[in-house]
Formats: sequence, structure tokens, C-alpha cells
Amino acid sequence: MHCYGGNPLAKQNFKFEKRQKELGKQKKAEEKRLRKQGIEVDSDAEKEKPATPSVDDWLSS
Repeated sequence: MHCYGGNPLAKQNFKFEKRQKELGKQKKAEEKRLRKQGIEVDSDAEKEKPATPSVDDWLSS
């Protein structure tokens, strides 16, 4: 299809849209994977980390 000036009408770039959708899915899956690992890592880190004084304790010293 052409408009009156002879220039073709703009077509949607479905490959670009599909690629963006795929990238979004990959990013979301990666964030989910990191969140799951982060929960496990954080629970392990809390067990190993020694207790640190709070800010109130530090200021009162």
C-alpha cells in the first residue's frame, strides 16, 4: 500500500517487538533467579556474620 505521495506506509517492526519481549522475559527470569539465590545467600550470611553494634550503641559510647 502506498499513500498519495508514493511513499510506502510505515510498517510495524514485529522482529524488534518480539526481540524486546524476549529480552524482557530473560531479564525477569534472571532477576527471579538472583532473588532466589539472594534469599539463600542472605540467610547464610546472617548465620556467619557477627553481631554488629547499632547506631544508637555507637553514638552513646
